[in-house]
Amino acid sequence: MRRRELLQHGLGAAALLSSRAILAWAGPDSGPVVRTTAGDVRGTVRDGIANFLGIPYGADTKARRFQAPAPVAPWKGIRDATAWADRSPQLGGGGARREETRTNTETYHLPPDEGPISENCLHLNVWTPSPSRAGHERRPVLFYIHGGAYNSGTVNASLYDGTRLARRGDAVVVTVNHRLNAFGFLYLAELADDPAYADSGNVGMLDLVLALRWVRDNIAAFGGDPNRVTIWGQSGGGAKCATLMAMPAAHGLFHRVMSMSGQQVTAAPKKIATERTRAFLAKLGLDHLSGKDLRQKLDVLPLEALEEAARVSSAWLPVVDGGALPRDPFDPDAPPLSANVPMILGNTHDEIRGLIGGSQPALFSLTWEEAPAALTKNIGSFLGGIDPKDVVAKYRHWYPQYSPSDVFFAAATAFRSWPGQVIEAERRAQSPAASCTWVYQMDWPSPVAGGKFGAPHTLDIPFYFDNLALSPGMVGATAEDVRRAQPLADAMSETLLAYAKTGNPNNPAIPRWPAYDLSKRFTMTWDNKPSIVSDPRGEERKLAAQAHYHQPGT
Repeated sequence: MRRRELLQHGLGAAALLSSRAILAWAGPDSGPVVRTTAGDVRGTVRDGIANFLGIPYGADTKARRFQAPAPVAPWKGIRDATAWADRSPQLGGGGARREETRTNTETYHLPPDEGPISENCLHLNVWTPSPSRAGHERRPVLFYIHGGAYNSGTVNASLYDGTRLARRGDAVVVTVNHRLNAFGFLYLAELADDPAYADSGNVGMLDLVLALRWVRDNIAAFGGDPNRVTIWGQSGGGAKCATLMAMPAAHGLFHRVMSMSGQQVTAAPKKIATERTRAFLAKLGLDHLSGKDLRQKLDVLPLEALEEAARVSSAWLPVVDGGALPRDPFDPDAPPLSANVPMILGNTHDEIRGLIGGSQPALFSLTWEEAPAALTKNIGSFLGGIDPKDVVAKYRHWYPQYSPSDVFFAAATAFRSWPGQVIEAERRAQSPAASCTWVYQMDWPSPVAGGKFGAPHTLDIPFYFDNLALSPGMVGATAEDVRRAQPLADAMSETLLAYAKTGNPNNPAIPRWPAYDLSKRFTMTWDNKPSIVSDPRGEERKLAAQAHYHQPGT
């Protein structure tokens, strides 16, 4: 972009040229250059926002497989940060795609993931209105962690573009990639007899800690405030936020939390994590090795072999190893380590309609006779011995207007996807964190596929990012769809920004949002008209609590 065009896009000359962080304009087509602790990076400018894509915060993990990450080595000269960098190996191999990314117009779907796959995946992206605030207050920082459980996913997608959020709130947006599945959570400490693997069950989480340290040390050069960092994430990203709240190495690196449809009440105990590792090594034919012999083999195996072996489990998780993660994130209580850190927790009203319904279309045409068996098949382990016929009967009584499919999706959501959030919110409410805990529920119904998905898993992402036009498979593909949804995106993104700035989500765009407590259970419901409701779906919550939720894989 030429300098004249740059100024026309609203990035003023004073903001661009007065900062010591802005090192050079090497030519008519160059972008802003910022000095980091490892070297200089050059970004681009779009719509008045400087963006830096693919900045390395850690060294290539291939040289340190299943070990804690190392900072990136310094480089000389100026490094381009103008395109998505590599993302982590995905569960099932490089060709694997999440169900939501299908482009069928009758299916709710996310924009596709982008960028190559390799073990050199420790990269982050930064969006800022200008790379310095010389003489001015620094901006709040929004550090986003992607979903995909701990198995797959990336922030390399248009959905997570931080341009509009950074511009709307005069904020700095950071998104991060890190190691996943066995590459990030293979617990070798009990089997390998090698001190290099002491943290192996949590190296994917330690990647995030390293990225947060990068933010602490570098974000001021991008105009951000290292003392106002909000970590937020959806699905697996929200679970990672909860886990970070219990990790001593992460303490003090973030100052607010928002978890979206993602909770981590318990992590994997050593015994279960070790059994997963045994299966992984057996798949590779290495279960007879230990010590240096095992390490030598693991170090030279091709990426594809490790990806294939990772398929022995779909529940790669952080491990309560007594070191990096000394306790379960939210069991038996909210982590005292983060008691004074404000937290927002949320879920969508119809999580399961997207999570399961997208791959099983027959679930949208169930009969009353089929509904109990469908519950047993899909969420039987979450029912805790409660008779699915009794569950269906109660839902028919509470919601006489519901169809059999409506009952299935509502009950499956209440038993499978919602309890973790309820437990975390309750335990926060019972702790010194009671005054700084807020809960929301996403109720806005997506018009995609005739509205059959309701308010599904992931729907809150484009609203908080204010990226409706970039998410046609989620909020509707027409200009009218975006127009109808924009007032809610305005309210949600303004609320997130207020929270990032002050540690309190209340702002003029919404009704007063009280903190969560066990008597009123005040909840923000995000719909065409946001409102505060006391204990929404209370009967469902009480019924699901009788099943005594157990986090899968732990």
